Amino acid sequence: MAAGDNRGHGGNAGYDDQYDAYYSWDSNVPNHKKLSVGDPVALWDKERLLGVSVIEEIDISRGTKVLQRCPACGTTRISVRKRATPRHRCMKCRHQFETPSTDVVEVDEFRARYDAAWTSLDGVLDERTVRSLAVHPGDINAMRPLDWAAFGEALIAAGAPHAVGRVDSRADIDRQHLSGPQVEMSHGFTTALVRVRRGQRQFREQILAVQGSSCAFTGGAPARVLEAGHLYSYAELGTHFQHGGLMLRRDIHRLFDDGALAVEPSALRADVAPELHTFPQYARLHDAPLRLRLRDEQVDWLAKHWVEHRLAAGG
Repeated sequence: MAAGDNRGHGGNAGYDDQYDAYYSWDSNVPNHKKLSVGDPVALWDKERLLGVSVIEEIDISRGTKVLQRCPACGTTRISVRKRATPRHRCMKCRHQFETPSTDVVEVDEFRARYDAAWTSLDGVLDERTVRSLAVHPGDINAMRPLDWAAFGEALIAAGAPHAVGRVDSRADIDRQHLSGPQVEMSHGFTTALVRVRRGQRQFREQILAVQGSSCAFTGGAPARVLEAGHLYSYAELGTHFQHGGLMLRRDIHRLFDDGALAVEPSALRADVAPELHTFPQYARLHDAPLRLRLRDEQVDWLAKHWVEHRLAAGG
């Protein structure tokens, strides 16, 4: 997905995006029906990679859209020039003009949310590399299919293996493993099948009842910003162990999954990776004790997490 000022929308007024949380488009956009819940996505600004995530939900609604058209041929494939005049140029018939004609049409509006698994990779891959990983060479669409196998290899080579693991653990690349109902929209459209972590709600309620409205690393927080974090890879084991989780603030959960936050198992104190030390809110957690008494099973899981993210990485 192309985000930011470089997202091509010369034929309309643009889109409401927050690239690290959600992405908007409509039914006039090429490939507008090709995205589904559970799909992995990569965001870039046509100059560098911004990050990766997995789509959690797609909201669909009806709306209107103001289209700007070439006065000569009527296409919306027009570009806005920064310095040259006339200001607009048609990419189809090459006509140059100052003021486009306008048209109001009804569209289906889509918004994909993916902030839960967002992993920032700002600049890890450059423009040339990202373009080379498209399934269709020369594709200029804002949303285009990516060769995910090659993309994952490129991320690993660039030193970002945790991003690959994070996406793989949440993405529904293999549709045979999908489970869950189809959700009918009020106006007749249907979202994709939703991958359900069976028992996740009960898992969260159980941990919340024991731990209370508190993040294990940072302390008290509203329940709505807390998530039930597995102390192991649920994607690999597929089981909710009774004492296999902790309530974690959403950002803490993400950093723990990536290994940027860990718990030293002998002292049961937080270990903050060096790349987070420039952020005071995380740096102050380093060597601090957790905010709750742990069960033996939780300590065992944290020790395995430590081995994976610290000892195996040479930390």
